[in-house]
Amino acid sequence: MRRSTLFVTLGLAMLATASSLMQTPAPAPAANQTNLGSDANGNPLRRALKTGHISNYDENKVAPYTLPDPLVMVSGTRVTGATMWNRQRRPELLRLYAQHIYGRVPTNVPKIAWEVSETDAHARDGAALLKRVVGHVGSKPDGPQIRVSVYTPAQATKKVPIILLLNFGGGPARAGGPPAAAGRGNAATGEPPNAAEILARGWGYATVGYNDIQPDRADAWTEGVIGQALQPGQTKPAADEWGTISAWAWGASRIADYLQSDRNVDGSRIALYGFSRLGKTVLWAAAQDERFKAVFSGCAGEMGSALARRDWGETVDDMAQNFPWQFSESFQQWPGRWSEMPVDAHMLISLSAPRPVFVTGGTGDQWSDPKGEFLGQVAAGPVYRLLGARDLGTTTYPAPDTPVISGDLGFNLHTGPHTATPAEWATFVDFLSRYFRS
Repeated sequence: MRRSTLFVTLGLAMLATASSLMQTPAPAPAANQTNLGSDANGNPLRRALKTGHISNYDENKVAPYTLPDPLVMVSGTRVTGATMWNRQRRPELLRLYAQHIYGRVPTNVPKIAWEVSETDAHARDGAALLKRVVGHVGSKPDGPQIRVSVYTPAQATKKVPIILLLNFGGGPARAGGPPAAAGRGNAATGEPPNAAEILARGWGYATVGYNDIQPDRADAWTEGVIGQALQPGQTKPAADEWGTISAWAWGASRIADYLQSDRNVDGSRIALYGFSRLGKTVLWAAAQDERFKAVFSGCAGEMGSALARRDWGETVDDMAQNFPWQFSESFQQWPGRWSEMPVDAHMLISLSAPRPVFVTGGTGDQWSDPKGEFLGQVAAGPVYRLLGARDLGTTTYPAPDTPVISGDLGFNLHTGPHTATPAEWATFVDFLSRYFRS
């Protein structure tokens, strides 16, 4: 290289380096304006950006509220009997929830073809017959697959009642995610902690990972069952169509379709369990599908089992901001307008009446408002009484770890965080035994 050329090259390089050093540094990532840390008791403090609302944990700051009467029609007409409830008010409430909260299921939903892919006659050390069942969603060979594990007592001589658990997990293996079990995506077994007792009672249980039905992400409209129902050119559901909670609930009903066809399962006695966002899901699933004869909704909180009008912990504002994909787009009208919603949690619970509903909360889970969950059960009582069932039996908030299960509505406040405890599972089985005889 000629010396003059070398000098020019070095000079240009030095100028480029100097220029880069003089450039303004890249701005730091914006601070999370929603996260304000925790209060003195460790409860999360969050700011809703749209309304400026900050999480409340002070009973003195809970503003007075009036719940909509589940036994008064939108027209103002009072429901006077079971027939009027079943033929008029119950369908009206289902429409209101579909229209304003969870979204309606589109008419062109995909078909599901079920097959038993594997059988183990000696599962759980010989105590259970295990069937691994795959639901092929839609007509395309590469469509989603819903994988269900069905456990029934190995020595059963007749069809048995069953508890269906909607679990976290499932879905196809994703880059950077946990390793997938062979043929099972990211699904964990998710068995109940008292599985041995359930089998010993002569009942069965089934598990599914909810991401098999629909991914729990904001950017996944073209995936899962929702993606299978999109019209040509459509990239997300219409404003009044389903969010993921409605999709998961729809999937639970499709699993019930299979369970009713299984020769080992008594399809007339299916109970349904879900926790947190899946606790919301099972309440909505049972509201729509009366084949679910009992519900265990754990720590479902805001827009689930806790009263939305009660300003405590997570609010409508937080849900609409942080989890918009779980609801219909029409739900976005309600931040800052909680008291104007035509529904609240007690109405969602009452849509299962007179079937039993067991709700739980935790002392360390104030974000989910356990007292609001209790009050939702209390306020569903008039519908249960109208239909000849028993309400919760008390309006006094119970002490921790003292289950209230004397009626057809049940509640437990466990000591501890956002979880479903083994003790609550044992309580639910005792509660359910009044309805599911072995």
